[in-house]
Amino acid sequence: MADAQWSPGRRAGDAEEFLPVLDLVEPVRQRRLTVFFRLLLLIPHFVVLFFLEIASFFTVVFGWFAALVLGRLPEPVFRFLAGVLGYRTRVAASGMLLIDRYPPFALNPPPDYPLQIDVRPSRLNRLAVFFRLVLVIPAAVVQSLAVSGWCVLAVLWWLITLILGRMPRPLFDATAATLRYEMRVSAYVSMLSPAYPKGFFGEDALSVPERQGRSATRPLVMTSGGKALLVLFLVLGLVNALTASVTRSSSDDSDMWMRQQTGRVVHPSTGMIAR
Repeated sequence: MADAQWSPGRRAGDAEEFLPVLDLVEPVRQRRLTVFFRLLLLIPHFVVLFFLEIASFFTVVFGWFAALVLGRLPEPVFRFLAGVLGYRTRVAASGMLLIDRYPPFALNPPPDYPLQIDVRPSRLNRLAVFFRLVLVIPAAVVQSLAVSGWCVLAVLWWLITLILGRMPRPLFDATAATLRYEMRVSAYVSMLSPAYPKGFFGEDALSVPERQGRSATRPLVMTSGGKALLVLFLVLGLVNALTASVTRSSSDDSDMWMRQQTGRVVHPSTGMIAR
């Protein structure tokens, strides 16, 4: 299990259908003290990610133009964006209580770190690159709803993990599936992969040959409880989005009414209301 490595000897077409892989070693137990202070412990990583995301944005813009011309990402661009994707995924996995080991402050983690990603450089379809932000909309909607739904009950997941010292298997499956799909959407947007994000509900155990290696998420074989939780995430995310939309609309109407009322002025001599 290793983060993306650029192999000059690899033919560009070899990875055209390769989906980015999340290799995750499920912890047997988690230290309750680190679970309790998890978000506080991750604050330094959030600061680093803030600056990495700014650099990543401009790199993606440059890579988009380069991919339109070359039909692929330049090697340095690929390496940097793959490193940022891995860093972001490791911090997110720690925040979502999927791993207990503290993320390293490095774009490339040590080989024994319990979370690795596998992305491979390949040729890119220039037309798909040009319309990338349009094409990704359906996958981005699913990803946004799933993450939002997970966050709605984040305190509950935190309490469960804190009390048990581990994540129940269905919750682990659903959380890992959410993180993996988010990683695949990010890889597609960043042009690290030409493969459209899929596999939200996991895959069959036979889909990954033994020679490719296996982990808790390679392949990600979902339990029925895990799939039910994923559906719950989507429903909660949709309800959260609709509630936010209605609240925002009500707030806008209230603001407009207040502006109308404060815009009325009583004329001192006639007592008439004027604007």
